[in-house]
Amino acid sequence: MAMETALIVEDDPDQAEMAASFLRLQRIEPRTAFDGLSGVELASERRPDLVLLDLMLPDIDGFEVCRRLRSLPGAIDLPVVMVTALHGDEYRKLGFRVGANAYLTKPYGPSDLYQAIDLARSWRDSLGVERLSGEIRIEMDSSPKYLREVNDFLVGLYRSTPLTIEQVQHLQQAVLEIGQNAVEWGNRMRVELPVEVTYRVFEDRVEIIIRDQGSGFDRSMLAHAATRDDPLRHMEIRRELGLREGGFGLLITRGMVDELSHNDAGNEVTLTKRFPADSVPDRHGQEA
Repeated sequence: MAMETALIVEDDPDQAEMAASFLRLQRIEPRTAFDGLSGVELASERRPDLVLLDLMLPDIDGFEVCRRLRSLPGAIDLPVVMVTALHGDEYRKLGFRVGANAYLTKPYGPSDLYQAIDLARSWRDSLGVERLSGEIRIEMDSSPKYLREVNDFLVGLYRSTPLTIEQVQHLQQAVLEIGQNAVEWGNRMRVELPVEVTYRVFEDRVEIIIRDQGSGFDRSMLAHAATRDDPLRHMEIRRELGLREGGFGLLITRGMVDELSHNDAGNEVTLTKRFPADSVPDRHGQEA
């Protein structure tokens, strides 16, 4: 049985060797890159089973490395542990926003590292459901700035799938519309309330699940939103309520995805975009 491999992206040789020694004790073969670009290149060429990623690197930072790793074909289920001297909740949140699975602060001991690795592995192991190829869960503060950052990150993930450029653009706009609704209406622009975004890729489709912390809503009672039957009547209602122009979000989004569904509470939306039929493997693993 082949030994499991881990890529250590760390510019400090002493820190890299310490991490390598801890990994060897677990019969994990370490490989080291001393800057971010080399780390991305090695990950693309060697396909490690695990990545230990420092944040403060001499070229690009670890956040950007993680973004690029997640955009590599077939790397959506690669466990990534961020290892850094940067303390603070904002760094941890940003790490998870760009696709990290665990976050470990220096200094650390072997048990701390093994616990973080187990956490990242458990995430990967949980993916074995309904032809699910990968899943990333992102929690962001209710701010348009963070929504744009998350949306840009998701676009990088879409590009590693069979989605066409037009499909990517449609999904990008759909996430922006629904995400803005979650920030404005679900969480009422309360920055401290999180919006949860889950990216899931299957063999035949991509799903984006956007959930806010609001009490939800009854879609049939939204008089200030556009409807297919009467797409313009809501404009007068919005003026009477003192709301900004718009209200087309759900109507527009439905035309940009293959499926749009809500949970019963009305505070979670699932967007589904299917891959082109000729890119989906059949049950025997051959192209359809």
